[in-house]
Amino acid sequence: MSTVAFEHSVPREYELRKHTYTELKSQGLGAQAAQHVIKKVRDAYTTLKANIKAGNLGKEGSKRRRKIESAPIRFRSNAAQPYDDRCLSWQYDAQTVSIWTTHGRIKNVRFACSADALKILRSHRQGESDLIRRDGVFYLIATCDVPEAEQCEPDGFIGVDLGIVNIATTSTGYRAVGRGLNRHRRRQRELRRTLQAKNTKSAKRLLKKRNRREQRHATNQNHIIAKTIVTEAERTSSGIALEELKGIRQRVRLRKSQRVTFHSWAFAQLGDFIVYKARRAGVPVVFVDPAGTSQQCCECGHIERKNRVSQALFTCRSCGVVAHADRNASCNIAHRGMIVWNAGRESHASEPAA
Repeated sequence: MSTVAFEHSVPREYELRKHTYTELKSQGLGAQAAQHVIKKVRDAYTTLKANIKAGNLGKEGSKRRRKIESAPIRFRSNAAQPYDDRCLSWQYDAQTVSIWTTHGRIKNVRFACSADALKILRSHRQGESDLIRRDGVFYLIATCDVPEAEQCEPDGFIGVDLGIVNIATTSTGYRAVGRGLNRHRRRQRELRRTLQAKNTKSAKRLLKKRNRREQRHATNQNHIIAKTIVTEAERTSSGIALEELKGIRQRVRLRKSQRVTFHSWAFAQLGDFIVYKARRAGVPVVFVDPAGTSQQCCECGHIERKNRVSQALFTCRSCGVVAHADRNASCNIAHRGMIVWNAGRESHASEPAA
């Protein structure tokens, strides 16, 4: 299918279907499975075209871009496969699924999940599910459309300053220290380096066994931090103000020794976790410009580069306030969050009398 799409430079899904649908059916695929194959290939080429247009695959004429553009997209045999309700049916009470395969439909395949996940699955599952294979284990990723809670009118905003030394610092005093996570990353990095240097079968087997362990640990930490922040905001009827850090990896210049730590910083994931947990709890979230928040005094508003004495210490050169640097920045973010919220909020003032 991918080869046909590449050779014909097919612009639309309908055209690709016209070239390939009959052939797919003759090879034994059902009608719905054939449609999914066509859609998946078309989506892959659409994504490739968007990446090329955005310059993500190099400049025009570069070696990398020429290599990608000169051959069809290749699909792994164990890549994710989409299923809709015609190809996959769920039996929630028995915790089984009936799934279509190229060798016929397989029934009573058991699946495992937590009690809370099963409740959400039963109440809110909609649309397609993706079957993936990860480390030899099959997973079904189901799409659940969970309704958002009604958004409250915040009494104030909790500012969240994101960083590497301190993963998250809030204006209410909560600080998620990154020392333990950074130590875990260094330990995992050294262990990988040692095993790769040995290059024995047992070392390769252990590397495979430990695959994604660091990523899972960091993801779990981000879930804990996000839940703590959202719970505090919900308890105090406050909103959450986050820094808009998009593009920071391209803007910041670092020494070579700092690059690994910086590029392991999962600030985007933490922000996404806070946003979706806040939406489920009805807590409003706003994004603010972080420029100058680490150099501005939260008491008098004076901005000066010398105010930031060190990573942890902030001393205002104007009013003399001494504070933790990240706590000071989070208070500035909270103040900007309130400004952004008020600027975008509808006015409820009564109409003036004629």
